[in-house]
Amino acid sequence: MNDRIKSLTVILPKRSGRDMKGHVSSRHRGGRHKRYYRAIDWKRDKDGIPASVMTIEFDPNRSANVALLQYADGEKRYITAPVGLTVGQKVMSGKNVDIKPGNAVFLGEMPVGTLVHNVEIAPGRGAQMIRSAGNVAVVLARDGDTVQLKLASGEVRVFKAGCKATVGQQGNVEWRNRVIGKAGRNRHLGKRPQVRGVAQNPRSHPHGGGEGRSGIGMKSPKSPWGIRTLGRKTRKKKKYSDAHIIQRRK
Repeated sequence: MNDRIKSLTVILPKRSGRDMKGHVSSRHRGGRHKRYYRAIDWKRDKDGIPASVMTIEFDPNRSANVALLQYADGEKRYITAPVGLTVGQKVMSGKNVDIKPGNAVFLGEMPVGTLVHNVEIAPGRGAQMIRSAGNVAVVLARDGDTVQLKLASGEVRVFKAGCKATVGQQGNVEWRNRVIGKAGRNRHLGKRPQVRGVAQNPRSHPHGGGEGRSGIGMKSPKSPWGIRTLGRKTRKKKKYSDAHIIQRRK
């Protein structure tokens, strides 16, 4: 932890899955190792100022690695590290910028077929989509002041040409192939043990009870509170977001 930039890091408070009232709102969370949160520059608003990549670091708060940038004016900021970004490389953001990994460019200036990540939903709001390790979208088409992106899920969305995105695929692609190895590592990550519903008694879970080892029977799978979970759509309708979907994910 000695190489972290103190002005860009803060100790992440432990919530243990509790809400503001102290009630458990997310089960199976608690404990975990002490973490420092790195302030990530999602807006990339230092346009026209070149920056040099000082280090590429592990970040315990996200699946992607982070890169520490030092700008020509001396300021330092963290960004997520895309595939192909190396220490010592120069990156920039703004208009008339080269299409190469690590550069933040307006979608309206990107050629069709460009791979992008860290995409803004609205201009100036900061990157909100395609931020996890290995994730990537493709510039599918440009039409006036809008740009179509095809996401990894197969969904095609429309974005304004003034939205910024970072060129390249999000780094740490092999993140999903990691091996946890032992129960203790999950506890370090803040994950507590989970008990299968069929292993509980019928008062604790709808799947519980029965003589010996038994399944859930003829019933449909349910949550501990009796809500159906198989095939039930959980996505909430987002008025602003849904209006920009051209093709639903497959």
